[in-house]
Amino acid sequence: MDGQIGIRYKVDLERMLLDGSAEPTYLWLSLLEDITDCFSDDQQIGSGGFAVVYKGIVGERMVAVKKLSQTLDMHENKFHKEVECLMKAKHKNIVRFLGYCSDTQGRIANYEDSSGGLEWGERYQIIKGICEGLLHLHEKHILHLDLKPANILIDDRMVPKIADFGLSRCLDKDQTRAFTSHLCGSQGYLAPEFYRGQVAFFSDIYSLGVIIMEILTGEKGYPEDEYVRV
Repeated sequence: MDGQIGIRYKVDLERMLLDGSAEPTYLWLSLLEDITDCFSDDQQIGSGGFAVVYKGIVGERMVAVKKLSQTLDMHENKFHKEVECLMKAKHKNIVRFLGYCSDTQGRIANYEDSSGGLEWGERYQIIKGICEGLLHLHEKHILHLDLKPANILIDDRMVPKIADFGLSRCLDKDQTRAFTSHLCGSQGYLAPEFYRGQVAFFSDIYSLGVIIMEILTGEKGYPEDEYVRV
């Protein structure tokens, strides 16, 4: 991409950040490389079993870019399903999705697990926000399927935002559950029926309950979570 064109796209992205009503769009890979210093290790702010998250600088603002692991066995239609879910979800307690390309996607903010030092009122507001965000997803017939503290991002005003839709699924209007043979998720937050290949709205509710207990107690009642793939 030409240098002048690259600057123009970067300016366009900066304008999107200022305009909360701007729709997500296709983003050039070279633009994402530019704002993350070519996905430099110094810009890495998180990683999981499926992706690495990098800090990106756009003007005076910080975004985060989720880059799928190159070793991830992910069909193209699975990627499109994740984008479809993100396109539908627009809520104050859902992380804002700015755009995507064939190699990188999404926008999230940095996450710090600070629930241990919060006042009860703050914990209540975080729990309330997570519940409202999850309700919005379910009203849009979206199953998140990987709810855990690391995927609940907190902004500088302590507003929670649900993030990382890599395992999410969109259900049909009258559909309440689905079956899958592709079983993967985060140990400790998975509902029992998940291991039978069944996913539904109550699968997210189970994960929500575990998160609430963790926020209230400040401790995990299980070993460190690991991705499960069967």
